Amino acid sequence: MEALKIERLILREWKETDSKDLYEYAKSELVGPNAGWKPHQNEEESKEIIKMFIRSSDTYAVVLKEENKVIGSIGLHDRKPDDSLVALKQKEIGYVLHPKYWGRGIIPESANRVITYGFNKLNLELIWCGHFNFNHNSKRVSEKCGFTYRFQKKEKLKLLGNKDVTTLYYCMFKSNYIEDNDSFNKYVSVK
Repeated sequence: MEALKIERLILREWKETDSKDLYEYAKSELVGPNAGWKPHQNEEESKEIIKMFIRSSDTYAVVLKEENKVIGSIGLHDRKPDDSLVALKQKEIGYVLHPKYWGRGIIPESANRVITYGFNKLNLELIWCGHFNFNHNSKRVSEKCGFTYRFQKKEKLKLLGNKDVTTLYYCMFKSNYIEDNDSFNKYVSVK
């Protein structure tokens, strides 16, 4: 994975030594259940998740430069929510952030950098963004980043004891990204 730098952040590969930072936010009831997984029980569980991130090579650690600390994760995952569009080269963006850093524009900043990377370097034609209907923070991120609502699906979350949820799916086609590129530039200034 190519490290991506933004004004306040570095998006980089995970390291096993990040387990303390990951556990600090992954143990929160405010994080995992909003993303579809149970809070981590201990730092060892976080270390195992980091090993999975390293193997899959599709999830970045979000590092806040001023603290040199991992405060979240963001990735482009191989998912195709709409069967009618499976022929397109596509990924789904997913992210979580330490609650201490909510409301600072960190995820929109990270997401816009990953979107730019996805369209310009990976040559994606379509990027998806999904969230559960109760996750209002993720809804705001989708809107701020310029995603367009597409549809919703009822699903069962295996990792949360088969909890019934409604997932709202948004997408962005490369053609829309190119048309709206000026709105992205305010987030993607590299320093």
